[in-house]
Amino acid sequence: MITQFRNIGLIGRVDSEPVRESVRALVELLERRDVTVVLEEDTSRALTLPHASASHSYQVATRQLIGEVCDMVIVVGGDGSLLGAARDLARHDVPVLGINRGKLGFLTDIAPDDIESGVTQVLDGHYEIESRFLLETELKRDGAVIGQSDAFNDVVLHSGQAPKMLSFELYIEGEFVYSQRSDGLIVSTPTGSTAYSLSGGGPIMHPRLNAIVLVPMFPHTLSSRPLVIDGNSEIKIMIAETNPTSPRVSCDGQVNIGVQPGDSLYIRKKSRKLKLIHPEGHSFYETCRDKLGWGSHFIDD
Repeated sequence: MITQFRNIGLIGRVDSEPVRESVRALVELLERRDVTVVLEEDTSRALTLPHASASHSYQVATRQLIGEVCDMVIVVGGDGSLLGAARDLARHDVPVLGINRGKLGFLTDIAPDDIESGVTQVLDGHYEIESRFLLETELKRDGAVIGQSDAFNDVVLHSGQAPKMLSFELYIEGEFVYSQRSDGLIVSTPTGSTAYSLSGGGPIMHPRLNAIVLVPMFPHTLSSRPLVIDGNSEIKIMIAETNPTSPRVSCDGQVNIGVQPGDSLYIRKKSRKLKLIHPEGHSFYETCRDKLGWGSHFIDD
């Protein structure tokens, strides 16, 4: 069967030999399917591939360009690898497939032993596409934007390395919600609800929900609980002038922005979504049972 994906990009966590093995297996599989392989430049430098034949060539592209020239991008690594790729690829509207070479694998759902069957299934047209939104954040100081980034999982305001309490005010859609003293605040997408937000006591949200959850981190008052809000809401966090330290804003635990007392942090849903590809039959609840150790049937059907 001829696949609709003719140019496929490959991104791998290059510091891992198991990842490199999986990328090589993918190159061989895609070559047999007469697909043009586009290697992300860092991934390409870390691999030792056979020389291209007259009929097959391996192109190389930057992380930013690969989304423009490919019909699909396959990310090999853990969920962290896919988080990083998601922030770069969402703007290009290119679908992303994850191969799990990490630990949990909520987003990268094809196991290494299933690369042949799982990727072949997708190439043969037996797959599902799921759209998931990201958050975009802007940090303003004296009205000027001094930092910005996107997040696929979460935006976290925290005190930095030292465990010190922060003082801040929360506004949603311009309306004052509360002032709080805590170790920080997790602002999570449904995708991120099974990550850091879950560790902080937040609820698990189905990926199709148009919602954002705000999870206080060790709040000073017991009445401060996780808050689920409409996904189209604009969130504003004002950092109190009285804070003795300089907090930080973390996006997916990978991008960090320094914050000063008096700064304002704005968080809203990004207009472009990431298209996540799953082999046919993928189930969010089955993933939760597998990754979180939920119980199976007591009685066989």
